Amino acid sequence: MIEDPQGSVLAVFAAFCRIGGCIMVLPGFSSFRVPLQIRLFLSLAVSMALTPLLWDTIYPRVQNPGSEYLYLIGSELMIGVAFGMIARYIVLGLQFAGTAIQMVIGFNTSGGMSVTESEQEGQMTSLITFTGLLILFLTDFHHMVIRALMGSYSFMPMGDGFAPRMALVTLTDTLSSTFMVMLRLASPFIIYGLVFNLAIGFVNKLAPQIPVYFISIPFILFGGMLLFYFGSIEFFSLFVDAFATLFTGGAG
Repeated sequence: MIEDPQGSVLAVFAAFCRIGGCIMVLPGFSSFRVPLQIRLFLSLAVSMALTPLLWDTIYPRVQNPGSEYLYLIGSELMIGVAFGMIARYIVLGLQFAGTAIQMVIGFNTSGGMSVTESEQEGQMTSLITFTGLLILFLTDFHHMVIRALMGSYSFMPMGDGFAPRMALVTLTDTLSSTFMVMLRLASPFIIYGLVFNLAIGFVNKLAPQIPVYFISIPFILFGGMLLFYFGSIEFFSLFVDAFATLFTGGAG
């Protein structure tokens, strides 16, 4: 029999705030295609599974419910959202790289519905984003997130409050590092697009009567798709390695 039912419920809910806040913005789980009930029950199940492991850390903080507990709930929710945003920024960086690749290789088609978001994006961007997210799930990135959340109770203890300065610095550093990583991943396509367009510009100067636009589009598109075909394995392998490095560095 549970000796303190009220304290047990408050402890589970306190853990749920940090874990649920993270899952609320975590890439993949936060997609509009995942029903709200699934996300809610998943957050609750993970919280109930981790609470016994964190009992000595959480329970002493929730024995006196009141205004302090409400402040605790707010700070825990913000901490969880900050952790989830670290992973979300990295996936948004992949989406940015996909958009850049699509533009430089001339894949200028009308946007379609995104696989993971409720907004329109190009087919190339959707393919790259969805493939990267799928590979992250195949490599169990959510286990990495759960380990980071458990480790967060050591350097961001419950009851110390939310540190906005540290969170902003962490998110800014993550965004900066993500931009550099995605720029390196997209650099072969960017260089290819610049060289190709420079060559086409010289051709246009030498023979202005040639309809350069209609002639160049099939070639730049074919070359870009061929480059993506042969480099996709290395592209996504480097992305997965960068995700582990960036998330571990940001969440740690």
